[in-house]
Amino acid sequence: MDLGEAIRRSVPETLAAYVVGVDHVALAVPDLEASLRFYTGLLGFRKVAERETRGERTGMRSAVVQAGDLTLVLVMGTEPESQVSRFVERCGPGVQHVALRVTCLEQAMAGLTARGVRFDTDLIEGPFTRQVFLARDAASGVRVELIERRGDGFSDGPVQQLFRTMEAGDLW
Repeated sequence: MDLGEAIRRSVPETLAAYVVGVDHVALAVPDLEASLRFYTGLLGFRKVAERETRGERTGMRSAVVQAGDLTLVLVMGTEPESQVSRFVERCGPGVQHVALRVTCLEQAMAGLTARGVRFDTDLIEGPFTRQVFLARDAASGVRVELIERRGDGFSDGPVQQLFRTMEAGDLW
């Protein structure tokens, strides 16, 4: 048995023990208005929020849309240097991150840390959520967010903090 396998076996539970579902999927788009027309106009999603988030140098516009239990967050960079614009330039429009809802964020993080998983952010707390982003998976190109909810909604504070953290780390 190699060292990686020994570490995996020494951690009693995997992330799967804490995941209760997909909280939301963030889609990076080059044109927020066109994307809103598609999701709300053609597909019948309901827009529940729209915001602009600013970092130190760049920003993004976002809209939260829902259909049934599915929540999508459409994100668009406001400058070419924005992390979202850079994602679209490098990877094309599409899934920027998948947020997995977990029951106990600290235990999920501890299990992943013991398995060698890297995090790109510290734990960020807001009135409705506690969340953290894992380093982007090179194989799929997707970043995973772990989120623990304490109510419904997205608050501007944590979104702002996440954006600034990603911008400061030059993460896209």
